[in-house]
Amino acid sequence: MDRTNRVFRRRRHTARVDLSSSLVAITGAAQGIGRATAEEFFRHGAQVLIGDIDDALATRTAKEIDPTGSDVTAMRLDVTRADSLREFIDAAEAMGGFDVLVNNAGIMPTGMFRNESPTMTERMLAINLDAVIRGSRQSVDLFLQRGAGHVVNVASLAGTFAIPALATYGATKSAVISFTDALSLELAGTGVEATAILPGMINTELSAGANYKRWLAPAIVAEPEDVAVAIVRVVTTAHGGLVSVPRQAGATIKVLQNIPRRPRIAIERFAGLDTAFAHADHSARERYHRRISDHG
Repeated sequence: MDRTNRVFRRRRHTARVDLSSSLVAITGAAQGIGRATAEEFFRHGAQVLIGDIDDALATRTAKEIDPTGSDVTAMRLDVTRADSLREFIDAAEAMGGFDVLVNNAGIMPTGMFRNESPTMTERMLAINLDAVIRGSRQSVDLFLQRGAGHVVNVASLAGTFAIPALATYGATKSAVISFTDALSLELAGTGVEATAILPGMINTELSAGANYKRWLAPAIVAEPEDVAVAIVRVVTTAHGGLVSVPRQAGATIKVLQNIPRRPRIAIERFAGLDTAFAHADHSARERYHRRISDHG
C-alpha cells in the first residue's frame, strides 16, 4: 500500500516526443477514449494508426478525424490474437517507424463474480492484460533499438481499490498498473518511457449506467477528451509512472488507502462506490454487454 502511494507521486523526466514528426499506434481506437486520443494526437500534428476489432467503425472514425486519409489510417485489430497484434505493430513500423503505442483496448463487463462465466473471465484477461503485456513487449523491443519511444497503457483507478461487481476487471487493471510501473523502472535511462493512465469514471459507453452519488462527480468523473489530453501530455513531456484522470481522483484514492479497512469501507459506502456497478442501471449495462459480446 505504501509503495502504491509513492508511485502516484513519482514522475520521471527523459526524452520528449516531437509529435509533428511522429506516428502513434492506438489499440481499441474506434470510439471512446481511443478515438478521443487519436483526435488529440492528430490535432498536435502526429500521424495516427487506429486499430480496432470493429474495422468498419475504425475506418469511419479515421475518415471523420482526417477526411484526407493522409495522416490517420485504420486497420482491423483483434488484440486477443498474437498474430493480429503483431500485424498491427508491423504495419505501424512499415509506415516509417512508430514512436508511441497506446494500449487502450479493454472491456468492462459488470456483475458479481459468482455469476461471471469462465469465458468472460478469460476474455477480460486476454484483452485487458495479456494484450497489454504483449503489445508492450513488441513495441519496447523496437523502441530500444532506436533508443526512443513511449508505451502508454490505459489502466483504471478501479485497479487501485476494490469495487463490487468489478472483481476481475479491477484485477486486470491492478496488474497493468504494477506491470507498467515495473517496466518504467526497468527502462530508466534508455530513452524509452512507460506510463500507466488511470481514468476514473469516464463518460463513455464502458461506464454507462454507473450508480454513484452525483455530488462525487467532480472528484471521479471526466470526459474521454480529458484522458486524451493527459496521454498527449505525458508523451510530449516524457513523464513516466502513473497518471490519474481526473487528477483529484488520484489524491482521493491516496487518502482512502491510508484509512483502516473498516472506516474506509464505510466511507466508500457513504459515497456510493460499493453500489456504482453492483446496482448499476441494467438497461444501460445490457446495451454495452451486448456490444462486447457481438465482437467476441
